[in-house]
Amino acid sequence: MSEHVAADSALNHDDATVHPGVPYDPMANRIGMWLFLFTEVLLFGTLFICYAVYLHMYTWQFEEGSEHLSVWAGAINTVVLLTSSLTMALAIATMERSKKEWSIRLLNITLLFALTFLIIKAFEWGGKFEHGIYPGSAHLLEDFTKGENVFFGLYFTMTGLHGLHVLIGMALILFVRHKIIHDKVTRTRISWLDNAGLYWHLVDLIWIYLFPLFYLIG
Repeated sequence: MSEHVAADSALNHDDATVHPGVPYDPMANRIGMWLFLFTEVLLFGTLFICYAVYLHMYTWQFEEGSEHLSVWAGAINTVVLLTSSLTMALAIATMERSKKEWSIRLLNITLLFALTFLIIKAFEWGGKFEHGIYPGSAHLLEDFTKGENVFFGLYFTMTGLHGLHVLIGMALILFVRHKIIHDKVTRTRISWLDNAGLYWHLVDLIWIYLFPLFYLIG
């Protein structure tokens, strides 16, 4: 415990030298981010509860709906996001060692993985729209059961909301990357990068649950 206190004191001393007169409280920043992430967990947690209720009501219809999804596309996107979590963690670790250029490169790779995820998801959604499988479509309403309509409603809602969070995460990473380039995020002022990492890991974690719930139940 004393070692951590000594380390924090050293960092604070270095920070005061680099950024004189500018207050910095990493613990407050971290607590604020955890509170924000808690609201995100509540949002997706509510959707997961809705999914569980409807799965119980329309078990075999959900399994039939899952047959129309590409397991390979979902699996590849899972690998892509998991790898992006690794590069994000490495970006934080390299910044903690004052390796600014390496941290920027790893953030670039993370952004590339995020873009790959969105491109695969866009092609997947595009295929569904081409076949008339989207909320409110005549094909879905006339040729599919009520349970399958509920399944695809949840699919587009939850994966769409997750995709929005991927976009927000990319914007946050770009913002932090800009701060690193201009030395606003450093080894002693790393909270922005830490918080971006926490957000990105949450985005990845949510997908780890979405993948089996939608792609593997059939």
